[in-house]
Amino acid sequence: MNISCVEPLGISEQHFLELQKAFAAKGHSLKYFMDRREDGATLAERMKDSDIAVISNIKLDSTVLAQCPQLKMLSVAFTGLDHIDLDYCKAHNIFVQNAAGYSTTAVSELAVGLMIDVLRKITELDGTIRQGGSRGAFLGRELRGKTVGIVGTGAIGIATMRLLKAFGCNLLAYSRTERDEAKALGAEYCSLDTLMQRSDIVSLHVPMTAETHHLVGAKELSLMKPTAILINTARGNVVDIDALAKALNDGTIAGTGIDVYEKEPPLAGSHPLLNAPNCVAVPHIGYATREAFDIRAGIVFDHVWDFINRQ
Repeated sequence: MNISCVEPLGISEQHFLELQKAFAAKGHSLKYFMDRREDGATLAERMKDSDIAVISNIKLDSTVLAQCPQLKMLSVAFTGLDHIDLDYCKAHNIFVQNAAGYSTTAVSELAVGLMIDVLRKITELDGTIRQGGSRGAFLGRELRGKTVGIVGTGAIGIATMRLLKAFGCNLLAYSRTERDEAKALGAEYCSLDTLMQRSDIVSLHVPMTAETHHLVGAKELSLMKPTAILINTARGNVVDIDALAKALNDGTIAGTGIDVYEKEPPLAGSHPLLNAPNCVAVPHIGYATREAFDIRAGIVFDHVWDFINRQ
């Protein structure tokens, strides 16, 4: 089979050469590219003769897929699949496999890091000291003892709970499915409205689906304490960004830590969150650690081998 990896995936060319050799030994070809290009014309050119393609979070729509008539499988080096035209893939018998689990530790650690940053204003005060300022009358807040509401108790939600438990937090949970692992950590399941009302920190860990689109909007934000903060390391459109910016500007909530947006960065300078107070914004780095990328490469190409072996 012809396999193409349309982007570098954060692994070395030597790693790709080793993979290429392993596939060739079994009669398959691997073509790889060491630059990331997101335009449809380039993607179609790189994938047009492929039976299997590897891609991460680059948008892949029907216009590109229609130019790849041999395509039988997409091995997606990402957890979410909302950037892939799954309807087209289903209609054309293209098997799609994501890389679930590779970034569980990375994302959960970032979520907790953003909580601490917002509570202690680390990013803001870094700027203060560089401009010759001092602490003044500033007092931060501790994570210990806070009630944290986890929205979505999948693998990342549970991993975040474990870290928060070690910090001495109280845990609330809202999820489509209640999990024994969460209850064993002392989490109390409740409605979303109750979670928003009772939490000092709300941390989002749900996939992007029709049901979760703008799951947190103006109504939900209005239920939060004025001292509470919102953390989103899930998907950007889980939150109504305009409503969140308004809540920050109006003082409805105390702050936010955001890693995901309605589109991939870079963002326009006029983006509402970039001009809102008490917002720590990072450019979608939750999944991006050296350790996670190494795990991801293993998962992605194991999926390729599994698919080949089933044919």
